[in-house]
Amino acid sequence: MDKLKKIIEKLLTKEAILYIIFGILTTIVNLLSFYIMNNILRCGENISNLIAIILAVFVAYVTNSDLVFHSKAKGKNEKIKEFLKFILGRAFTMSVEFVGGLILFRISIPNIITKIGLTVIVIILNFFISKFFAFKSEN
Repeated sequence: MDKLKKIIEKLLTKEAILYIIFGILTTIVNLLSFYIMNNILRCGENISNLIAIILAVFVAYVTNSDLVFHSKAKGKNEKIKEFLKFILGRAFTMSVEFVGGLILFRISIPNIITKIGLTVIVIILNFFISKFFAFKSEN
């Protein structure tokens, strides 16, 4: 039991907790955008999914850069480089989510369940990409 407690304490850092909170916000933006585009505006699953992902990426960059990972990028060039690294990481996970949607929307699982499952996978991948690739650290 003590080992489990130590593992949980190691994983639940302030950074991870903030990432979870803002990840929930980003997920809400993603799911709500998808729902509006798909069910109200009738744009189709794949177009709705793509637009929802793009909106969520913009929310994620702002919150991750300033509030979660406390970017240390200085000057215009460093900030542009950081943003491009963030976008590259998100392009990768966007591809994972989009291709997953192309495949899974054809299966007889409700679209929103598929979307939620893909979103959970993407959130986990995005944390590690942001932490170890996109945002400059003091270490």
